[in-house]
Amino acid sequence: MAFENTPGEPVFSVDREGEDNVLRGDFSKTTLIPSVEDNALCMAKTCEKLAQTKGITKIVFFQKREYEYDYEQTQLLNEIAKLYLHLTKEKNMFSYHALNFDNCKRYTDVWYNQLQDILFNLLLKDPLGAFVELRRIRRQEKIIQEKTVDRESVECLSKYISLLDYLMNLLERTKLVVIAQPHLAGYEIGDRSVYRRIFNPVIKPDFMYTKLMASYPKEGIEIDNYSIAEDTEVTIFKLPDSVKLLFHMLPPEFKLSEEKYELLDAARKIMAEHKPKKSEFVDPKRMREVFFNVGMDLIEELASYRNIKLREKDVVELTAILVRYTVGFGLIEVLLQDENIQDISINSPMGHVPIFIVHGKYDDCETNIITTTTEAESWASKLRMISGRPLDEANPVLDTELELPGARTRVAAITLPLNPTGLAFSFRRHRDDPWTLPLFIKYKMINPLAAGLLSFLVDGTRTMLICGTRSSGKTSFLSALMIEIMRRYRVITIEDTLELPVSSLRSLGFNIQSMKVASALSQGTSEVSASDGIRTTLRLGDSSLIVGEVRSKEAIALYEAMRVGAAANVVAGTIHGDSPYGIYDRVVNDIGIPKTSFKATDICIISTPIKSADGLHRYRRITQITEVRKTWEEDPLIEGAFLDLMKYDAKTDELVPTDELINGESEILKTIAGNIPDFAGNWDAVWNNILLRAKYRQTLVQKAEELKDDDMLEAGFVILCNDMFHNFVEKVKEEKGVLDHEIVWFEWNNWFEKEIKKRKINNKP
Repeated sequence: MAFENTPGEPVFSVDREGEDNVLRGDFSKTTLIPSVEDNALCMAKTCEKLAQTKGITKIVFFQKREYEYDYEQTQLLNEIAKLYLHLTKEKNMFSYHALNFDNCKRYTDVWYNQLQDILFNLLLKDPLGAFVELRRIRRQEKIIQEKTVDRESVECLSKYISLLDYLMNLLERTKLVVIAQPHLAGYEIGDRSVYRRIFNPVIKPDFMYTKLMASYPKEGIEIDNYSIAEDTEVTIFKLPDSVKLLFHMLPPEFKLSEEKYELLDAARKIMAEHKPKKSEFVDPKRMREVFFNVGMDLIEELASYRNIKLREKDVVELTAILVRYTVGFGLIEVLLQDENIQDISINSPMGHVPIFIVHGKYDDCETNIITTTTEAESWASKLRMISGRPLDEANPVLDTELELPGARTRVAAITLPLNPTGLAFSFRRHRDDPWTLPLFIKYKMINPLAAGLLSFLVDGTRTMLICGTRSSGKTSFLSALMIEIMRRYRVITIEDTLELPVSSLRSLGFNIQSMKVASALSQGTSEVSASDGIRTTLRLGDSSLIVGEVRSKEAIALYEAMRVGAAANVVAGTIHGDSPYGIYDRVVNDIGIPKTSFKATDICIISTPIKSADGLHRYRRITQITEVRKTWEEDPLIEGAFLDLMKYDAKTDELVPTDELINGESEILKTIAGNIPDFAGNWDAVWNNILLRAKYRQTLVQKAEELKDDDMLEAGFVILCNDMFHNFVEKVKEEKGVLDHEIVWFEWNNWFEKEIKKRKINNKP
């Protein structure tokens, strides 16, 4: 729908956009400020157009940038427009003739002029001013009435006051006036400060598709602020009367000058003419490099043509932004550069709700970013090309991974018919460096004794399954266990979506091979099935096998590998569940593994999100380390096959060893010990070895906290500490003929102290 528009004034039209009826105002050829909160004339013209149509749910202005007023803000203006329309239809009530009451002619001119100005001029430009003016006039008329002794004049004034009461009552029922009431004391006509409190458009530069609420929340309480990559401001707000926290981000693209905005818009339009081909997405990193170089040349050329002087730093910044909004993923890339962010949720329908995140420190937060339908469709196309997997009505789920600047992420996308309102996305950010057991000690997911026990089990080449719900930290914990595998051994990983830090481990010197298999949700794909992938590993030679996640029938092949490889290599993976019996129930009753095959599982590690009493905070904890005994036939739970080695104590908020572990009743640990001459038949030696492994990790964490050097807990230094431990065990055994744990500790600790002194010297400014 188009309106009749006067030359030189904004051009208005009504468009259907998904579920919204959008009133669009093009201000590009006017000098009028496109802002209902700042500009009275803009508010008046907008209300006029709203009065001419029905069902408008969103208002969007355009003038170099887009300014969008959401449904709630639009409804405030809809009410004013509806009231204006109502008063226009009742115009006769306020005509000169109607106000010419009997014997009241001396007041008529003043009354008529007052009402005409307020109702048919001021109401549209400044509805709050109209209300305040009506209230002021009524107060004055009441004073005059009280001082008047002439009965006829009193009656005239009474009729006029009743009319003013009627009009004030109409305005008082509008939500705009209700919201503004606390701020109307001392209000002056033309003052727009109250409107700025109420109207807060989402701003989107022309070269972008994503929208961002740039202004800070009114009455929000700032609880933290920091920067991402030095040029993006992040502020965390607590919202009044709400349990929500707001993650407010202000990226560099919202702090540019107008000429830079125009430069970026022109560059984007030129770059958009080249549509990347599927073949280019085979190597996204290389493609970005090419586009970056082309974009830099283009921006320099456009700047020169327009006589815009740019520093080299400005050109690099603008090019990075340009690449983000052409071949990249827009503001999602900025979000993923924040190491605090763990998950990003983008719900449908697009354009209606903000992006939500899970923050490492502040848990679930709402953001000031809103994704549009155009942006979502662009992401879906890129994900199809990058992954080589379909996303359509026949295949409404797509699981893949992305390697973006400064972050690795797993992406899940869903669409029709599974999602009735269209596209939706979930991004899970992977840590840049692999997790380590000392890092988990620092964050209290485990304690040193648990780390020592797990290290012993890894060296003992046991089969392990890490069980937990979504977002419980299963994959992160699996990557930490991989760090415990000695680098002299080969490791093969199998995943349908690449989440394990294979490239980081390779750069750290691991002999590691990654295999990518078909997703359990994919149909008609050319990828190798997970079952075939697992069986293939058995033909690739002696290797530890790490399975990213056990989801379906590939569990049958996994248990084949566990039965074949358990005696010589670590076999580990993750699976959804909440207890050791939950793992059994899943693989036997749901997936169809024979009962006796489940005995190939040696250790179940249960990872659980623990909530605080107020329900506002969430912590990840390992709550059980349980071995699976082999002397059962029908039901491992009834027949006592699950032996807890460590269990979580909520009072102390940590894992505690069970009596069975302390007393050496673990069959798994006895089996490991039976293959090592120094441990065979000597439980004290096994226990002391576990305690020693716990002790050096505790020492590492304590020293890192003392020196405020968290880099000591990262994979590089942790691997060095592990390697030196194994070297000293070998050295002591060769020199003494027996494994003396006290001497091993002395040697390791002596080396550690010297290494710390080196770090202090090297880290001096």
